[in-house]
Amino acid sequence: MFARVAVWSPMPQDDRQWVIDAAKSVPGVLDAYHLVDPETGNGLSVAFFEDDVHVSAVKAAVSAKGQEIGWHDEPRPTPESETIYRVIRHG
Repeated sequence: MFARVAVWSPMPQDDRQWVIDAAKSVPGVLDAYHLVDPETGNGLSVAFFEDDVHVSAVKAAVSAKGQEIGWHDEPRPTPESETIYRVIRHG
């Protein structure tokens, strides 16, 4: 299992449930979360994947949904950073 963690400064506050739904439509995506620090407004986007999932497939699904709903019609913020981690323990 691995995880993708994106750092947002600040975390967008618009409705992005569609991003999580689009990501989870890819087989092998286990779950995804958007987290925000209520004091700073900064946040994390965290998604968990089975080993055989390619992050590029997830990004393509999110991009296709964004295109479908017109999300890309105006400039949007992007994460400050994105890192892929191997999950070594979970409970």
